[in-house]
Amino acid sequence: MNEAISERQTEYRKLPAVDALLREPAVALLMGDYGDELVTECVRDLLAASRQQIAAGASAPDVECWPALIHAQLAAQSTPSLRPVINATGIIVHTNLGRALLSAAALKAVQAVGAGYSSLEYDLAAGARGSRHDHARRLLCALTGAEDAIVVNNNAAAVYLALGALCQGREVLISRSQLVEIGGGFRIPDVLRQSGARLVEVGTTNRTHLRDFTLAVTAESAAIMRVHSSNFKQIGFVTMPSLAELTAAAHKHDLLLIDDLGSGALLDTTRYGLAPEPMVQQSVAAGADLITFSGDKLLGGPQAGIIIGRAELVERLRRHPMARALRVDKLTLAAFEATLHSYRRGRAVQELPVWQMIAAPVAALQARASGWQARLADQGVAAQLQAGESAVGGGALPGETLPTMLLAIEHAAPDRIAAALRSQPTPVVCRIQQDRLLFDPRTVPPEQEETLLTALLAVLQ
Repeated sequence: MNEAISERQTEYRKLPAVDALLREPAVALLMGDYGDELVTECVRDLLAASRQQIAAGASAPDVECWPALIHAQLAAQSTPSLRPVINATGIIVHTNLGRALLSAAALKAVQAVGAGYSSLEYDLAAGARGSRHDHARRLLCALTGAEDAIVVNNNAAAVYLALGALCQGREVLISRSQLVEIGGGFRIPDVLRQSGARLVEVGTTNRTHLRDFTLAVTAESAAIMRVHSSNFKQIGFVTMPSLAELTAAAHKHDLLLIDDLGSGALLDTTRYGLAPEPMVQQSVAAGADLITFSGDKLLGGPQAGIIIGRAELVERLRRHPMARALRVDKLTLAAFEATLHSYRRGRAVQELPVWQMIAAPVAALQARASGWQARLADQGVAAQLQAGESAVGGGALPGETLPTMLLAIEHAAPDRIAAALRSQPTPVVCRIQQDRLLFDPRTVPPEQEETLLTALLAVLQ
């Protein structure tokens, strides 16, 4: 026992003093890169960790190792937690990986506006204060046919603002089949309750008729709300009135019709072999008073919540106190406006990554996957091509997939390889199926191919 204690004491004595380490030339150089305070804190943390390790039976680090240990610790601490990732899963609008990729035009707009002052709330023609709400309004109205529009920070905020400003203290009628839960455990009933409106459930889980809504109307009713079930679908013995029918019923009883579309499709998804996703323009044409949807799903822009509809209603939202709390910043507006310009020019499929990925033909994907396979084979890494399916994701088009061609790598320990890929300088996220690592070119932009192959070779060789 005494001998073990003596050995530990010997190891403790090998630990250098903080001041001695800070005087080391290599460590002093690090102070120029990281600052005195951060380097000193790092040295103290490493010494404390070494003491714990010695207490557990380990040896003290060799004296010459300390500068490298300090440098490695500082580099690790300085690595951002929010990092670029290569998405090889084939899920296009991947919620956990940041949803929609921004277009080159959107990134350019963010750079231009973020690098200097901007006309965020300044009317250049009048030389006076302007409104940030004006920047996307004209484009949204032109693209959708709506009278007015406002942009907030996400679709949950859009729903919250609409209900809080127009339905607070009054009843909102919603079909039981549409009381959905979106990502992160947020539920429509919870959003509605927080807004101050009162939920009135009508119909049943699978069948709701128009008469269910009309019979539920009271003097306390403010609106009928349709919530698009974008992250699930019902099949079989299912009934739900059309939006046009709901709008007519709402207006007959002097109620509002609020349509929560969620995904925000401005293009026809059936053109790409997918099921029809409700389009924003269709809701406007059906007479909905207010329509809410996301900016970073099928619309293909930055995170935002959009509310369009009747001018007098949107103006009430714009003047509501919560509008300031929920507003978006200049970078979001810059990216969003650039994204809308792609639609306005009829160039969405050519310029927006989400639609480029959706529209990508299988032949082109197979050619890219074959190129990956050949590159790996040249370096002695075996891979196969495998037909597969890509998903739209992001709570849109549930159950709908697009045919693709996958690069498949078989390995005895696929989970270990997947973990190693995620630890690369640019992490790679893929799928695992039947002991195969699967990489889908549909969600890997061409400019990321070289980085992907470098990561694969680093791990597999």
